[in-house]
Amino acid sequence: MEKIPQQEPLKLVRIVLFGPESTGKTTLSELLARHYNTVWVKEFARNYLQEKWNNERKTCEHNDLIPIAIGQMQLENKLARKADKVLICDTDLLETKVYSEEYYGGFVDPELDKAALENQYDLYLLTYIDTPWEADDLRDRPEQRQEMFDAFENALKKYDRPYITLKGDVKNRMDKAVNAIDKILESKKDLYSFSNKLS
Repeated sequence: MEKIPQQEPLKLVRIVLFGPESTGKTTLSELLARHYNTVWVKEFARNYLQEKWNNERKTCEHNDLIPIAIGQMQLENKLARKADKVLICDTDLLETKVYSEEYYGGFVDPELDKAALENQYDLYLLTYIDTPWEADDLRDRPEQRQEMFDAFENALKKYDRPYITLKGDVKNRMDKAVNAIDKILESKKDLYSFSNKLS
């Protein structure tokens, strides 16, 4: 069976948008990538699960999580080579691990668990639930948004991940995120004073 790829150790500031469904992560990922003139890593699970729904009328099952994790890391590693100093990730494997715990009675595949905890990011942007719920084929649990938010925040605390919480409208969230990312870039400017872009 194919293994989850390891995170490639490139000198980048890696930022993760993290939190429940329908909390503006993708919008912020796009805006942050544009602001820093870099690339962003989409959520592999979206297309994977939409295709499954379209073809089988089935939602995510626990045996989908390893293929999703493999696809996510392949995508992250591919785009990391094209990033300029900052890599914006719309999700990470810790998010997949939280979903696994919440949806499958605490079960997490050991390989996913290991990969989720080994991968390193400079900052998590935890998106709060003060955005309107937008339904689609894949989203569920609109009535459990606070419970899901708490699960995500608890994971960040449990595994001692650096994070800030983003609330309010898009401008407020962007201002707070950019301020935090700029501080990280400033602290690492000597270390990361080059581009990883392939020529």
